[in-house]
Amino acid sequence: MQNGGAAAATTSHRLRFGTASELFEAFPTAGEDIAAAPADRPSLDFMADLVAGPTPEDGITFCAYLLPHREAVWWAHQCLDGVAQLLSPEDQHLLSLAEAWVRYPEEDQRCAVLDAGMAAPSKTPAVWIALAAGWSGGSMLPRDAVSPVEAPPYLTPKAANAGVLSALARVDRKSRAATLKQFVNMAVQLLTRR
Repeated sequence: MQNGGAAAATTSHRLRFGTASELFEAFPTAGEDIAAAPADRPSLDFMADLVAGPTPEDGITFCAYLLPHREAVWWAHQCLDGVAQLLSPEDQHLLSLAEAWVRYPEEDQRCAVLDAGMAAPSKTPAVWIALAAGWSGGSMLPRDAVSPVEAPPYLTPKAANAGVLSALARVDRKSRAATLKQFVNMAVQLLTRR
């Protein structure tokens, strides 16, 4: 844990929320989604505590909120790509649309991934990732909606979280804890690079 603390101390200035309390203040919905109480601790330390705690899935949820929208979608995409054998061809298609938006975050790309996610008959892991991208800004309704409705900022982390956790639930029990840690490590790499 001390190594994690040192890493957090050197990178917290790069994070959009240096402490867990700042994140919970900015996103009150995180308090509904994460069992642990907010703490005035460096974000990466708090996340490590969540992963090591009784509900390690809360570490995934914290990652989804900690990452900026575009990075959260990319991270969720990469998590699902790591368990691609558990996904359907439809999920693969939706992931490719989400990836296109991450690479070219233009309004037409966002609308295309949103429309595809909204049209999906069931909420599979990749549908949630598509919706995370689609709800990243602009209207949260399909393009043909009469009146646009601005997407609340918490929808992208909630959808990314739902996608990653639903994919994690498909991983066999023996591998689940290691996969969860791998997903969190992927988020840490995104958060600490630059």
